[in-house]
Amino acid sequence: MLVPVLPAVAQGAPLLPRFLTEMPAGTLVEGADGYGAVRSDVPVAPVLRGGETIGWAFITSDFVGTTGYSGKPIHTMVAVDTAARVIGVQLVKHSEPIVLIGIPEARIKKMAEEYIGLDLVAEANSGGTSHELNIISGATVTVMVIDDSIVRSGLRVARALGLGGLTAQAAATGPQYEINPEAAAADDWFTLEGDGTLRRLSLDVGQVNAAFAQMEDPRAAQRPIAAAPESTFIEMQMALVSVPSIGRALLGEQENANLQAWLAPGEHAIMVAGRGLYSFKGSGYVRGGIFDRIVLIQDDVSVRFRDRGHRRLQTIAADGAPDFAEIDLFKIPADAGFDPTRPFRLQLLVQRDVAAIERVFTTFDLGYQLPQTYLRAVAQPPAAAAPQITPAEAAAAQEESAAQSALWRRIWHDKTPQVVVLAAMLAVLTAAFFFQSWTTRNERVFYWFRMGFLTVTLVYLGWYANAQLSVVNLMALFGAFVSGFSWQAFLLDPLTFILWFAVAAALLFWGRGAYCGWLCPFGALQELTNQIARRLRIPQWTLPWGLHERLWPLKYMIFLGLFGVSLVSIEQAEHLAEVEPFKTAIVLKFVRAWPFVAYAAALLIAGLFVERFYCRYLCPLGAALAIPARLRMFDWLKRYHECGNPCQTCANECPVQAIHPTGEINPNECIDCLHCQVLYQSKTKCPVVIRREKRRAAVSAPDLGKRAPGELVNHPNQKGQNHV
Repeated sequence: MLVPVLPAVAQGAPLLPRFLTEMPAGTLVEGADGYGAVRSDVPVAPVLRGGETIGWAFITSDFVGTTGYSGKPIHTMVAVDTAARVIGVQLVKHSEPIVLIGIPEARIKKMAEEYIGLDLVAEANSGGTSHELNIISGATVTVMVIDDSIVRSGLRVARALGLGGLTAQAAATGPQYEINPEAAAADDWFTLEGDGTLRRLSLDVGQVNAAFAQMEDPRAAQRPIAAAPESTFIEMQMALVSVPSIGRALLGEQENANLQAWLAPGEHAIMVAGRGLYSFKGSGYVRGGIFDRIVLIQDDVSVRFRDRGHRRLQTIAADGAPDFAEIDLFKIPADAGFDPTRPFRLQLLVQRDVAAIERVFTTFDLGYQLPQTYLRAVAQPPAAAAPQITPAEAAAAQEESAAQSALWRRIWHDKTPQVVVLAAMLAVLTAAFFFQSWTTRNERVFYWFRMGFLTVTLVYLGWYANAQLSVVNLMALFGAFVSGFSWQAFLLDPLTFILWFAVAAALLFWGRGAYCGWLCPFGALQELTNQIARRLRIPQWTLPWGLHERLWPLKYMIFLGLFGVSLVSIEQAEHLAEVEPFKTAIVLKFVRAWPFVAYAAALLIAGLFVERFYCRYLCPLGAALAIPARLRMFDWLKRYHECGNPCQTCANECPVQAIHPTGEINPNECIDCLHCQVLYQSKTKCPVVIRREKRRAAVSAPDLGKRAPGELVNHPNQKGQNHV
């Protein structure tokens, strides 16, 4: 299920003519006074000033996939000049709920406008990494989709129009090549170096010091490497060993067979060997399996390597190979868009400490072109037998699919630490539920465990990671099923994706309480503030059961109302979903217009007197989760026959009044706080446990004559029946 169903480049009529009528030229580009006619070959329109063309306007969605968090495209209009520089950016249409209900749209538009001045030639040379990404807290997915679409669509337009000297890939018009499996490679290191099978980057200390001395930051030159200038800083060799003959020559028959078995169809691999003062692996490999000092770049395709696509080598099989401190294999994924027949480069990042926690960086490139010996021309089919889909169209579709996949993979990679923490939280919570008798044995220990877990949920999962689920997620999911489902839209937010899968599993085992009672940041905020209120001796109100029971349905009515509105207008439903205070209190941390803050504060104040007031009566998300929770397969909460008749201890102490006076636990309202399980084992509060303990003490007493007056004693009569 984790494999996304990715949409190809949008087909049909281009979107540009529609938005040209809505976006004045002067708003898109300062000083412009109109647009020219849309070109027939490429969906771009000239931007005019006094009748002169000063740039070209286009919609990103006409060139690349722009599916956002909502599952719908984010349409951005961009203008580039003849030097391939961005001269105008406007966000023209989107359906992002996280923007509509949590973050001012003006802030997102301002972020998009910061791309004015972006040099697409530099982006092409750097693989799309020469600019800094300005993430807005709470809108990570939206920002990354906008960034990706502006850069990739801008490069496509610049290449199609030849702007800034950029041209379409030569393979699109020139001869097509493929790897020749019958080509032979030399078996000695010297020849392999000489014919270009191996490529080398050699840097000495003097060269590196000189490179840092030329940087604008003067601190870079103040800390030169102390070694002799002629000392080897790094010597790095590279070869494309996925070519069978090169693999056999450098790795040997057995190791090459292992390599070919390791590679899936469409995947490639390079061998990198290095020696000297500097390691090409980098400290990131030690921290989390990410090689932060090397990146493979081919046009606007960039590939970063991780530990799962890495293998170490002990020796090199070619005769005369020198000794290297590091010899490693790196896998290039099939969906990266890499073409082994075209030139590429391995960029080496060199860093230097300039302060206690500050570093400056510079880069050096190791270029590589597979020698013509290993290539052969691809036979061109006769014109009459041309396929319905041209190779260029197929390549564009494959490139788009790879780019979409690379986007969500990049997001997951960037959020690896957050994913690990969430996985640990889910593991701890699962263990606590499975072993709940042991977990709730000590009332004091369990109380502090729960308070600690809720604090992590609020501070880390909520305020730091913004992993607050919302009823908007459910409406977006339903809308995606109706309009064309794609996993890619949901994979763009890793924590939300994981949480929803965890919630789905928990609904079958424990009901909605696993999320509402433990993993909801706003629920944690309510409970923690209520605990503080209790410490301050703020009186707690217990609503009469009749009134409490009649207030329950409110949240179900709110959810059904939102769902009904979403069938007509998802945008309007997202506005009405402001009944949830999650964005104000969690995502934006109360930094918002005063009416929203006042509403969230009012709910929290009510929760000081009535614990989890919002959860009990108003939360549409809790109502939505309660409906499928009726399908849960297990009943984990233990009860005695005496519960409810006559004992009312659990019903009176349940923090959300989810236990009926007759003793039954209402699974629709239970938040699985496990307080009733603490009472179930309590030797001071549960009458059943107290009576049992007294009976055990009475049976184990050695001298009945020494019992205290009124103490209960069990003894059998002549018929074997117990009397007290």
